Amino acid sequence: MTTPRLAERPRPERVAVITGATAGVGRATARALSQRGWSLGLLARGQKGLDGTAADVEAAGAKAFPVSTDVADATAVADAADAVERELGPIDAWINNAMVSAFGPFTELPLEDVRRVTEVTYLGYVHGTRAALDRMRPRDRGLIVQVGSALAFRGIPLQSAYCAAKHAIRGFDASLRAELRHEHSRVRICEVHLPAVNTPQFLWVRSFLDREPRPVPPIYQPEMQAEAIAWILDHPRRSMWVGPSTVATVLASSIAPGLVDRYLAVTGFGAQQTPRPRDPARADNLYGPVEQDLGAHGPFDDAAHERSLQPWLSRHRGGLSAIAAGGLAVAFGARSRRKVA
Repeated sequence: MTTPRLAERPRPERVAVITGATAGVGRATARALSQRGWSLGLLARGQKGLDGTAADVEAAGAKAFPVSTDVADATAVADAADAVERELGPIDAWINNAMVSAFGPFTELPLEDVRRVTEVTYLGYVHGTRAALDRMRPRDRGLIVQVGSALAFRGIPLQSAYCAAKHAIRGFDASLRAELRHEHSRVRICEVHLPAVNTPQFLWVRSFLDREPRPVPPIYQPEMQAEAIAWILDHPRRSMWVGPSTVATVLASSIAPGLVDRYLAVTGFGAQQTPRPRDPARADNLYGPVEQDLGAHGPFDDAAHERSLQPWLSRHRGGLSAIAAGGLAVAFGARSRRKVA
């Protein structure tokens, strides 16, 4: 039996970095990966949330290394990556997830707020991707997961800055994949596009609406999204759509974008607001963290679905395609035999 070279032997622990790790999908992903034995670098701004996430990870028996980081600062992200590798070892996977948003009609949004959303939600991914590639490319291995959204394919009213940032990430990824393929790199870029999720962002997002913001139904719990991210780390693919509403949004926007425009003009404003008036005094996290540890879930547990069949179908699409092709072949063969007879 041939003994593998030392460089080829798998390390006993895998290391991942999660940005936006303290709440919502990032928090749920940290829990999911820690249960699978990953050592985790946790990047976010709020110290209370970082402490809470690190406690979750360590309670699962995994290693946590929290680093207070604003992903809009490229130097801070690179420094955090260095610190993670000194503490935990080489980074195997980098999960870009940090985001902020501002709700309101575009003409009512201060342009500095639009710029800030872009700096975090788009450039934060660029900074994280550069930090990951600077460490992964020399080793010729690694996986970068871009946590996207159905809104990366379809802009909706009241979230123009956020939708634009999510669209930009897809264009950035397409360019980057071609460059990595050109140099025959084994570093992979994967996108996981999510539906509306019950996260704490709706408690601290900057809003100019008359009523409190909410996700557009159907709403799903963050654990379903975390399971998809955890799965793709072991089964890398170019893109994964999570949730039937994501699939419907992408397909409808491709087939009948004008019809979707008209539908959203009628429904898109009310669907993103609760009946409760917005509290103008509540804190938001656009320029700085709200120092609370709210965990993974937002205030919409009663309306949120814990699971969906669609992610399972997506994970098993290869086998299902083979079964379908086999069924068609059998049916075609039977039909041909009947014609011959």
